[in-house]
Amino acid sequence: MSDCLAQDGLTWRRSSRSTGMNNCVEAARLSDDTLAVRDSKNVARPALRFSPAAWSRFLGALHEGSVT
Repeated sequence: MSDCLAQDGLTWRRSSRSTGMNNCVEAARLSDDTLAVRDSKNVARPALRFSPAAWSRFLGALHEGSVT
């Protein structure tokens, strides 16, 4: 795990689409302006890290239906 993800004090936010059954993701903004995303069911596993541009492309692909 990178030092940036291991830092104390990250504010993890749960997806607004969470169903309340723990089937969701959490995200935290890192100090270098990247976004960390993790599985709320297993927060001990490594988080995925996205640059702002990569996150925008990922969200765009989801909206287009090209990611399943």
